[in-house]
Amino acid sequence: MTLTDVRPARAGRGPAPNRARNRDTFMLMLPALIPVLVLSVGPLVYGIMLAFTDARSGRNTETSFVGLANFGDLLMDVDFWESFRIGMIWAVSVTVLQFLASLGLALLLDQDLRLRGFARVLALVPWAMPPVVIGLMWRLVYHPDAGILNAVLGTDVDWLNDFSVALPAVIIVGIWMGMPQTTVVLLAGLQNVPKELHEAAGVDGAGVWRRFWNITLPQLRPVIVAITSLDFVWNINQFSLVYVLTQGGPGGRTRLPMLFAYEEAFRYGFFGYAATLGVAITIVVLAVLGVYLWRQMREAD
Repeated sequence: MTLTDVRPARAGRGPAPNRARNRDTFMLMLPALIPVLVLSVGPLVYGIMLAFTDARSGRNTETSFVGLANFGDLLMDVDFWESFRIGMIWAVSVTVLQFLASLGLALLLDQDLRLRGFARVLALVPWAMPPVVIGLMWRLVYHPDAGILNAVLGTDVDWLNDFSVALPAVIIVGIWMGMPQTTVVLLAGLQNVPKELHEAAGVDGAGVWRRFWNITLPQLRPVIVAITSLDFVWNINQFSLVYVLTQGGPGGRTRLPMLFAYEEAFRYGFFGYAATLGVAITIVVLAVLGVYLWRQMREAD
């Protein structure tokens, strides 16, 4: 008889307690997982399935499987490619300009200024406002007759209905609406930059710009990659703000991809085709983000 034959197993070290612990953990998470599955995963799977059908609106309409036919039609759709071009201009412009403006504001709010706490709270105001309310407010700002912008500039431009300025005007609103969350994230990143690095660089004679370029930005790189990625995803999927402002006009000049999908689904009744557009945009966004994140990680290495 060996020692291992008579030695009892210590409690809590076998596989059974681990399985029980995992089961208990899953049961505790189940109430939170059910709404996620019902409200997020379920519609996502249904939308993907719908993209391979010819589903249409109306009663007693038959739905059949069409395979990749919708994707072929999408590739040949000139209107889709135009909305995709506008969507990329919108998403890239808003993301980049929003980041630059938010970085400047975050650097300002990181300084030891009077009423700094009040200024930080004031910077969060656009974040607390729903996109529909923001759209209605900026429609009043851009109003050609009673708008404050024309009153200040002394012009009579119809900002949201002029082909040459409609998209830039909407981009400005998108930047204003998205700045708070980007500013908060960057400000949190700035507060985690070790002060000792700046002090040591100052002793060595480094100026403000050199310290910012060689210390602050490298320290903020993970934060910048994360927030710009999220901003790009949010911006490419924007719908409510632009719909309230212009409804895609004038002449489709501000018709983003999600507005195009909305029109195909609820104006023309092509549910299957609209779902195909959503799947295609998701694939494109994942591809763009994959390339962007790969380049950022490669530069970091």
